[in-house]
Parts: sequence; C-alpha cells; structure tokens
Amino acid sequence: MKFNTKVIHGGQHHDPSTGAVMPPIYHTSTFAQTSPGVHTGYEYSRADNPTRTALEHALESIENGARGLAFSSGLAAIDCVLRLLKPNDEVIAMDDLYGGTYRLFTRFYQDLGIKFHFINMNDLELFQSKINANTKLVWIETPTNPLMKLADIEAIAKITKQNNILFAVDNTFATPYLQKPLDLGADIVMHSATKYLGGHSDVIAGALVIKDEELGKQLHFTQFATGATLGPQESFLVLRGIKTLHLRVERHCLNGQKVAEYLEQHPLIDQVLYPGLPSHPQHDLAKKQMSKGFGGMVSFTFKTGAKADAIKFLENLKVFTLAESLGGVESLANHPALMTHASIPAEKRAEIGVTDDMVRLSVGVEDIEDLIADIEQALK
Repeated sequence: MKFNTKVIHGGQHHDPSTGAVMPPIYHTSTFAQTSPGVHTGYEYSRADNPTRTALEHALESIENGARGLAFSSGLAAIDCVLRLLKPNDEVIAMDDLYGGTYRLFTRFYQDLGIKFHFINMNDLELFQSKINANTKLVWIETPTNPLMKLADIEAIAKITKQNNILFAVDNTFATPYLQKPLDLGADIVMHSATKYLGGHSDVIAGALVIKDEELGKQLHFTQFATGATLGPQESFLVLRGIKTLHLRVERHCLNGQKVAEYLEQHPLIDQVLYPGLPSHPQHDLAKKQMSKGFGGMVSFTFKTGAKADAIKFLENLKVFTLAESLGGVESLANHPALMTHASIPAEKRAEIGVTDDMVRLSVGVEDIEDLIADIEQALK
C-alpha cells in the first residue's frame, strides 16, 4: 500500500463480530477465559486491549515498523525507552529538545546515574568523539522544538550501527507522512500522538514504533509492567486522527510555507525558522529527508529582540490561539521561554538560541488568508 491508503487501511480489519468498519471502543478491563490461561489473546487491558491493538497495528503500518506501542503520553513513551538503561550508561542527545524531554533526562534519569551529552548533532565528528563503551542510546528530534534544527538520520544511523548503539528519533513534528526514520536506519520512532497523529487537540497520547520485533517485545513488557498504557477511548481518537493524517499534514505544510514566507519579508521580524525556506541552513537536508513537505511549525524572532514585543504579538492574536501544544487543526501560538521550554534553565536556553523574543506557531488548516491577516494585525 502507498501511504494515503495505509493511514486508512494499514493493519486494520473490520470487527469480526459485527462487521463494524471502525474498531469498537472496548471499555473493558478483563476478558473471559475458557480455561485458566486459555483465551482469545486478551486477558487484561493493561497488557492488551482490542482498541489499542488496532491503533498499534496502524502505527506499525504508517512507520514501517515491526511493533507499535501506544502510551498514556509522549513522555510515558520516552520513559519506556529510558528504562532500557542502567546506571553508568550514557546517552547522546540533541542540544535542542522539547522541554519535557530535557526535564525527564536531567531531573530524573540523570539522578539515577545515567550520563547525558547534549550536543549539536550536525557535527558528526563531535558526535563520534562522545561515543564510548558506555554509550547505549542516541536520542534526536528532527525538526527540533522550537529551533527547527534538522539532523541527518541516515548519517547518524550509520554511526550508531557501527557502534551497536540504539538510535531513537522523535518524529512528532515531521509525522510519518513527511519522514520515515526507520527506513533511514533508526531503531525506534517516538511520537507525542497528542499532536499531529491525533490532530484535533482532544487527546493526550504517546507512541513508539520499533524496527526489531524482539526489541518491541522487550519494550511491550516494560510498558505492561510499568502500566503507562493508552486507554480505549484515547486509542480510538488517535486511530480516527490517523485516518485523515495525510490530508491534514498536506494542508499544514501549505499554510506553514506561506506563513513562513510572509514573516520572512516582514520589516519587524528578524529570523524565521522553517525548513521549507531556502534561507534555512539545512534546507537541502530537509528536501532530501522530508520528502513531501516541511510541516506546519514555524518559529521566529523580532528585530528588537524584545520579550515585550513577543508577548504583545501573542496577546493581540485573534485566530491563532495562545496555548500549549501543537499539531491540531486549529492554529496555535506559543512563547517557548515562558511555556513549553520553561523547565530548561535560562542559561541553557540562551546557549542553544531559545531567546525571550521567540514565538513558535503551530500553523493549522484554516484559510491562509485569515491566518496571514491575523498575523498582520497582531504585528501592528
């Protein structure tokens, strides 16, 4: 199947008892057994639930993986991967990460004896210099949140394979419609399914898709043992969202490109961060790695460099909503330093370039004329 067909039919089956086209929401905690240990494949919903299973098969299909797992949040999915590690293990990670990921790494797992190196993953020599016998995991986002930095998945995968290191990619911003990390050599893909996979700002969910079946079984056991599974109602909502992913992301990309181009020529705006702009330092990599478009996320700064200008802009918006999160059909605006990345120390934000005048936009699927008009009036 091609992708547009996969999001609707991939890994899916009509309900065998009723013929229902969409899987029913199995609001059940336990399942009948005909004899002790003899059952239909379902015993207890923390282990497996038919609605969640349908979602996990869809995840496997759209990311070309062997095993999909659905979690109660994106951070729960990340936590499941980190539970593979032991004290004295080391992780090499992008220097620009979602604030919650950075917080989980530094304020929990670092205290358990795991060492993290946050580096510019575009410097492959620096990356290789950080690898040692204790290096067990490489973690990247591409594009990153909120600086829209890219990393060359294929090049990094070659190095991790040579050194027998697990390689995980947060594919939340790009989605599997635009980017396939497993096809490029990654071992694990993570999604905050709250975002584009769900797509309607009505669910909190996370996902892992694993390339190797045995590793998938290991992570499923960890998920089962620790309990951070996704409920049936939320599984149904994410599965419903996946079925329109291709249509929504295509529109997100079209609108995101036009918003970025408008901002780049505006006299009050300094830097516009969007992979689809020729001015983006990794535009060529974006064209190679994000084959169908450049997404709906745009970040920008003001020529004044003033935090007050960013806040005034955000307060003046009428169509864009000032709110946490991203990836819904509605356009959202965010101040990273005060909102999504507030958990990162100010000095670290300054070091990587998350300035106080930065605004991050999640460009939705509304009419582009209304979005541009809203930005224009908010900048006056």
